[in-house]
Amino acid sequence: MAVALQVLSRLARAPLRPLLWGGPGARWASDMALAEQARKLFESTVGAVLPGPMMHRALSLDPGSGQLKVRDRSFQLRQNLYLVGFGKAVLGMAAAAEELLGQHLVQGVISVPKGIRAAVESSGKQEMLLKPHSRVQVFEGAEDNLPDRDALRAALAIRQLAEGLTADDLLLVLISGGGSALLPAPIPPVTLEEKQTLTKLLAARGATIQELNTIRKALSQLKGGGLAQAAYPAQVVSLILSDVVGDPVEVIASGPTVASVHSVQDCLHILNNYGLRAALPRSVKTVLARADSDPHGPHTCGHVLNVIIGSNALALAEARQQAEALGYRAVVLSAAMQGDVKSVAKFYGLLARVAGAHLVPLGTGTSVEDELHEQAAALQLPDLQLKEALEAVAEAKGPVCLLAGGEPTVQLQGSGKGGRNQELALRVGAELGQWPLGPIDVLFLSGGTDGKDGPTEAAGAWVTPELAKQATAEGLDVATFLAHNDSHTFFHRLQGGAHLLYTGLTGTNVMDVHFLFLQPR
Repeated sequence: MAVALQVLSRLARAPLRPLLWGGPGARWASDMALAEQARKLFESTVGAVLPGPMMHRALSLDPGSGQLKVRDRSFQLRQNLYLVGFGKAVLGMAAAAEELLGQHLVQGVISVPKGIRAAVESSGKQEMLLKPHSRVQVFEGAEDNLPDRDALRAALAIRQLAEGLTADDLLLVLISGGGSALLPAPIPPVTLEEKQTLTKLLAARGATIQELNTIRKALSQLKGGGLAQAAYPAQVVSLILSDVVGDPVEVIASGPTVASVHSVQDCLHILNNYGLRAALPRSVKTVLARADSDPHGPHTCGHVLNVIIGSNALALAEARQQAEALGYRAVVLSAAMQGDVKSVAKFYGLLARVAGAHLVPLGTGTSVEDELHEQAAALQLPDLQLKEALEAVAEAKGPVCLLAGGEPTVQLQGSGKGGRNQELALRVGAELGQWPLGPIDVLFLSGGTDGKDGPTEAAGAWVTPELAKQATAEGLDVATFLAHNDSHTFFHRLQGGAHLLYTGLTGTNVMDVHFLFLQPR
């Protein structure tokens, strides 16, 4: 496992071997099997959004002048730089920042998941650990991604640092997925338990993630622009690793450096809508009433620069570049793939049939293509480039790689072991086997960029149209495993786990990536 992780960290720099496509007599220059190419492409994709490369792309320091450049903005450093951070990828981000900034960094506080330092150390990823005498204080908490007392202590330490800053100071804020649970700081007299109970009640009654975030922000000292307000009048630069479809900065970690656009009336409307206003604890009523009568009105964040330094779209751009280097015609379909995993799997199954027919004409007719467009419309993907992708496939004179990313959802109906990537791969494999695809090799891969798919050690899995036949030969029934959401057990048993994708802990997270390879024989 350690060897695999060391390989992963080098893949962003290591060129992949290309494939050659030509007429009769031409041959593939690479001896890698299609599955091995898919694995390597996944690893190089993740390599592009590791904390080190991302931070080095976002920040540059002129040692002579002490000028820190963040994209097109410059900041003068003179023993005035402070750092805070919260999220699952923040330990590696802080280590990279410390390496870049050196003695210019005065002090820092970060809140990271419980056990993360031990996990990083055991994986051999020393570059994601802070130096022994680091100026950054590390708090571990939010076990099982739930806010707890340890995370609360971290949040209060972050607030204390921010409140001590002056107009001469610069605060660097590092944010990644999981940041919301790692930054719980309810406005007194609301307790952590009361806030958790209220959000659980709302979730149980069907509140959307946007509604939950609106309530969380209203009751938080630091979310919804609260951290930026605490740091005022210091300049604030937030470097954000997005794990949310569309990269909305106000949603990632509940937007601690983005002014909330919601009012108390919005909160009361949500609480009324779910029949919870009358049952509110006195403390929550007190905080909402206080906010409603605040003479200063809503906070602004004019002193803040928010920068997305890593995202699913960035990972897919790297995947496209690497796939093209391998000799594929590569097209990014969407970085916002979401919806029920069954619907997403059906979309990919139809896409393989239609794209395959464009690549090696078989006369499938327009009905299948119409069905594909209907399925795409049902998914309501705002950035879907389906027309462009099919045109590119029709023009291709060789292998094609269609790329997408996002975060589909799984409706649990069984007690099996799996994750959304393995379940999606299994469902796509079942779809691919239902129809003859002609003289073409097809492979689908789905992997989580954090290296951990659900409660398993696998990042995801890959499948081909032969999946159902392979399963039957080994006495495995695909439908039974799907009925129990038991995709990991299925892939673990199938061919000794050969279809599982293992990377170990990656130290990053920009949701999932999906690859669909089509290669004429």
